[in-house]
Amino acid sequence: MTTIEFVYRCEALGTPARSQPLGSNAALLRLQEGNRAFATLVNGLTKEGDFAQRIVPVDARDLGLLPAGTEAIEQHPFAAILGCSDARVPVELIFGEGPNDLFVVRVAGNGLASEVLGSLKYAVEHLGGSLRLIVVLGHSECGAVTAATDVFLNPTDYLPLATQHSLRNILDGLLVVVQACAQKLTATFGSDVVSRPGYRRALIEAAIVTNAALASYSVEREIQAGDPAELGTVYGVYLLETREVWTPRLGQPAGAGLAAAPRDPAEFLTLADAIVQSERIASLLNSSE
Repeated sequence: MTTIEFVYRCEALGTPARSQPLGSNAALLRLQEGNRAFATLVNGLTKEGDFAQRIVPVDARDLGLLPAGTEAIEQHPFAAILGCSDARVPVELIFGEGPNDLFVVRVAGNGLASEVLGSLKYAVEHLGGSLRLIVVLGHSECGAVTAATDVFLNPTDYLPLATQHSLRNILDGLLVVVQACAQKLTATFGSDVVSRPGYRRALIEAAIVTNAALASYSVEREIQAGDPAELGTVYGVYLLETREVWTPRLGQPAGAGLAAAPRDPAEFLTLADAIVQSERIASLLNSSE
């Protein structure tokens, strides 16, 4: 059998594990490289006895491993990440980060409820000394977006939710995104696209990336202030099947990594074109459920 190890290794007490990124570009590069290392960890493990190891250096103080009477270390995350509550998306692990590196907010469908915005505003206002990046991270097969898509495709499914206000609050915002994606798929591939075997899955995945982009846009508008080189806002989708973070880009059908938050309606139109032209959506449209 093959063996895979994830090791959080504490350095000598008082020795910083890794230096903090000095700007938003450096923070983005660190997250991109961390995810790339995680996604490719099992590549080439084909034989009995193959071994792979991922070591994440950790400052012992960030784990609370302090001598008696020592004051706890302050927070110093370099990125704030809004992710989904899905248990299959361990945020620190997929980016190769340890404790006190990331300020993580997780909620179903990575939506921007008032509590979520409040948490992100807290990070910006109180952790600005170290914070360099805000990330909105969706993920493939998101249960919240899937539920919204199924309600869109079969509106009678909405009726049982009539008295479940908390669930409706999540779905109502997502339904707008699903509808917009459905219109784009129809405009691009024709009205018979709904008959393709993988239409439902393609619609779900298109809505997932659009929802993440929309949330990042809203964060940029409502929270961001100052120089984007100092504090940037990006988004992406974590693909459960490949462990990679993905965003579609025009001219790059495969897509890759995290992308800057759209800044205006024109950039959303560009994103919509990139989504429907991506290899991922094309393969899903032609796949069976």
